[in-house]
Amino acid sequence: MTENKLPLQNVGPGGVWYVLAAAVLWGTTGTSQGLAPAGVASTTIGAVRLVVGGLALLTLAILRGSFKGGKRWPIFGTLISAFFIAGYQLCFFAGVARTGVAAGTMVAIGTAPVAAGILGYLIRREHGGLRWMAATLLSVVGCILLAAGGGGLQNNAIGIVLALGAGLSYAAYTVSIKGLLDQHAPDAVMAVVFCLAALLLSPLLFTSYLGWLAEPRGMAVALHLGVLATAVSYGLFARGLKSINVGTAATLSLAEPFTAAILGVVILRERLGLLQVSGVVLLFSGLIFLALGEKKAKKMKLADTENLIEKVPNF
Repeated sequence: MTENKLPLQNVGPGGVWYVLAAAVLWGTTGTSQGLAPAGVASTTIGAVRLVVGGLALLTLAILRGSFKGGKRWPIFGTLISAFFIAGYQLCFFAGVARTGVAAGTMVAIGTAPVAAGILGYLIRREHGGLRWMAATLLSVVGCILLAAGGGGLQNNAIGIVLALGAGLSYAAYTVSIKGLLDQHAPDAVMAVVFCLAALLLSPLLFTSYLGWLAEPRGMAVALHLGVLATAVSYGLFARGLKSINVGTAATLSLAEPFTAAILGVVILRERLGLLQVSGVVLLFSGLIFLALGEKKAKKMKLADTENLIEKVPNF
């Protein structure tokens, strides 16, 4: 009797790097909005982003043959994914327009891991444990300080609510897309849900001024948001999400607010007040604490799996 060692799947670092790369690209969206021609509505930018990104994703999926296989699409899961992606665009761009790039993105994305942890427990029965609870407390306090700080946040309660709505939408579509990835290729999943989301927001384009797209700067912003910050980034995100769990993916989104904060301060010359800086520190402390717990848990799970496989006999 000899030992039979089976190959392990979905334990490599590839998924982590894919999601990190996607989050860095997402971190450029707020700054892109700030560089758009003056007077362009945030809702219009979000709708244009989805249209350009959806078409780019659809083209890529067709060229790669990602729709082959003929598997049925879960109607509810597909529609709910598209709904929350569309909702994220509206909430994020409108929230950032009221709170500023750095602070708005911090609130929006900083709440996503917390929301993902709650949804993961309710829908996927993932137990966060004491480490998750402690990280959640730090993150919530950090978000409160961000909302209460100066620098344009004191009188923008609506912007804070919209930013929080964006974070909740991010967590919701991450959970729903994870289910679709179990049955379909990443390119196909993103192409379908983003095209549907674009259709949901398309009425906004009929009542919006689109002349800014004819300007070089406007076209550059639209292409950047649609191709790089949507098609490329979400393609990477889907590949990463396919091999890691929802909580880990949400935690890795820390790369987005980090990127946005740097770009907001360096390029757009935004400044954070003392309370906001304290909030950022607490928020990042909580989420980094959570990330370390996820990494440790993954190593322990991998070790247990290897020990179990070593005990499987081969007759």
